[in-house]
This record gives sequence, structure tokens and C-alpha cells, in this order.
Amino acid sequence: MASQEPTPFGVPMRQYFQYSPSYRPLNHGSFGTYPLPVLQQLQQHQLAAEQRPDIFIRYTYPRLLDESRQAVAEMLHVPAGEVVFVPNVTTGLNTVLRALEYKKGDVIVYFATAYEVVEKTIRYIAETTEAEAVKIEANYPVSDDVLVRMFEDTIESVNKERRVKLAAFDTISSLPGVRMPFERLTDVCKKREVLSMIDGAHGVGHIPLDLGALGADFFTSNCNKWLFVPRGCAVFHVPERNQHLIRSSIPTSHGFEPYPLPGEQKISNPLPPSGKSPFIEMFQFVGTIDNSPYLCVPKAIQFRKEVCGGEAKIMQYCEDVVREGARKAAEVLGTEVMDNAQGTLTRCALANVRLPLRIGTSDAEVPKDDAPAAARWLAYTLVEDFDTFMAISFYGGHLWVRFSGQIYLEVEDIVWGAQVLKALCQRVAKGEYLQNK
Repeated sequence: MASQEPTPFGVPMRQYFQYSPSYRPLNHGSFGTYPLPVLQQLQQHQLAAEQRPDIFIRYTYPRLLDESRQAVAEMLHVPAGEVVFVPNVTTGLNTVLRALEYKKGDVIVYFATAYEVVEKTIRYIAETTEAEAVKIEANYPVSDDVLVRMFEDTIESVNKERRVKLAAFDTISSLPGVRMPFERLTDVCKKREVLSMIDGAHGVGHIPLDLGALGADFFTSNCNKWLFVPRGCAVFHVPERNQHLIRSSIPTSHGFEPYPLPGEQKISNPLPPSGKSPFIEMFQFVGTIDNSPYLCVPKAIQFRKEVCGGEAKIMQYCEDVVREGARKAAEVLGTEVMDNAQGTLTRCALANVRLPLRIGTSDAEVPKDDAPAAARWLAYTLVEDFDTFMAISFYGGHLWVRFSGQIYLEVEDIVWGAQVLKALCQRVAKGEYLQNK
């Protein structure tokens, strides 16, 4: 990809992406996408793997993987020896939660806005080990100060009779899509000697990150959401000081070193020796799958630099377009954008706008128990009738839509989405969603 003048954001940028001409991509935050140069790189790696499978997988792939680790490590300001790749954030967080050893009195603290599968994994750990789970109920919009105080108070309360071993929190939560004060929460963990595990699903490529300065104990972030890397690819950062805690990948790989039994011969590894640290070796080859997405990280970063003008420019545009789009969407809908008085919740490329639907029992109101059904009807109708998707959720007694900012969008795209939703909400108020309940 030759050096060139950056392409203007908005409509001109759409030439690089593979969306159908009729499709309105207003929900980048769920699965992400990637541009044509990255697709071409992906296909080249896949073809190389098919032309010489053993040579590519055993010898070429580890070298290219090291280049990808180095590229993302530089972006995150940490040594390459502290980062590996996993298929997704879910895998990274499961790796941590299942690797730690728990004893009676150990507690895992997390927020009610945790991604559902993260909460379920924590609950599973609480069911199958001696660990307990404590959930912090924070109702947005809430200030960062209040959220941090709730976190501190919860740790203090738990530690009176038990011990908070691990705290889980997000960079940016999913639904609602709001930025959390993860830097301050990490500092609290350091002071209280609590292990911090950060769900950075909306992280790399979305907001500036300096993991070296942050100092979290475990951090994982999807590269496919905001970095323009193919699905599935997530970076998993474990500082060297904590790598001994992660004894196995998921699933267990050839790199795992079991504790030796008396007189036992060491279990062999059929792959070529790498000379790398046990942590890097463990995640280099985790079963036979298509790891080509991992190898596309340098190309994605190159595209963002040469075609888009760099990380700061991308992040600023995504935040600006969704902020202004959400403001105008709220005007169209006659509602408001979810934010706190300090404006910290919207310091990201996600914005939540309340839908103009009243929840209650009188005429033209949606019963609370029907809110999930109404949300499902809205989502399905958007797909079937308008060739788009918007994340609709029920939170805090209201239905909300989450918009995602991205370099191929313009404010008018979000306004169009609000206009469509306004008409659909009128149909919901008339009970049309009940036909498919």
C-alpha cells in the first residue's frame, strides 16, 4: 500500500469497505469490519497456508505472528513479550478467570453493566470453585466520582470478612455503550491489592491506550471491532509479573508445561522449538484453526496511518460524528442522549439515545414485561424492512438505541436511523410488536 494523501472521512471512505450499497452500517461496535487492503492481506495468508500447509504453519506463521505482536505492542506501549493473540475477548477473560486459583473467602467483584457472557463466566466460576461473586449495581447516567466511590465502598465492605481477589470492569461497556473510568478503577485496585481484569472489547483502535502506564493486571481487547482486523482477533496483555498466573491457554496448547511427576519423561512438543518465553509459546499455536486474522494487524495499522491519517484523527472523527449524530437523533426523537453532567460517558465512539416509548400500563404505553419483545421487534423490522441494524436495549426503565461512530459514516446516516426509529416507535405504541411476541 503506497503512501498517499489521507482519504476524507464519510462517504469517500466507503470505497474501501465491502458493505452492500443498500446497507446502512450503524452498529460497527458489535462485530466491526475491515477494509479491502486488509481483506487482500487475509486472503494472501490463507492462500499461502493452502499452498504449503506444513511450511506455513510450522515456520512462516510464527515469524509473521511475532511481527503482529510487535505491531500491536508498540500501539499499546508495552513489550512484545507481554502480548499474545486470542480469538476474542471472551476467550481472553475466560483464560484469566479459569487460570486463577480460588480459596474460601475469595471474591470477584464486577459491575451490573458487564457484558452478559462475562457475568455468566463469573457466575460459573462462583458455582464451580470456592470463589464468590459480588455485583455492583450502578444506574447510568452516573458520574465517574460516584462510580469509583461505589467501587471503593464495595471492596471495603467485602474485605471486612472476605477478600476481593479480582475486579472486572470495562473500558467502554456494551449496553449501554458508555465509557467507564477504567484508569481510576485500576488505580483503586493497585492501592487495595486487588487483581484488575479489564474487558477492553471496545478498546484498541477506539480510544488511546497506554497499557504500560495503566498498569492493569490483565487486559484484553478485540482487534476486529475498531482496529479494522478480520474476525476473530483479540490482543491479550499480561504483564510479565503476572504471567506465572496464566498456566494454560484455552484450550490447552502444546506450550503448556505440566508440573513434572516423579520419574516422568517430559511430554514432547511436535512443533519446532521457538526459544520464546513459556507465556508466548503457550499462545502461539492453540490447536489447528485459521489464525490468518492475527497476521493482518500490521496491514490494518498501516491502512489507518496511510489512508486514514493516523489513530488520533480516526478516533476524533468517530467520537465527533457519533456525538453530533446522537444530538440530532435526540432532537428527531424528542428525547435525550445518555450522559452524565461531566460528559465523560460519551468520550468514545458510542452514544445511546432514548427512544420515545413510554413504559407503563396505560394506553399507548409498553408494559415493562413487554419491553424486550418490543426491542426484538424493532431490531428485526430494521433488518427486514430497512436493511440496517441498530442495537436496541431496555435499560433503566427505558428503551435505548446505541449508535456507533465510524470513519465511513456521516451525521446524516445517524439522523436517517433516528427518523426510521421514530416511525417504528409509533407502530410499537399501537401494539404492532404484539403480533410476533
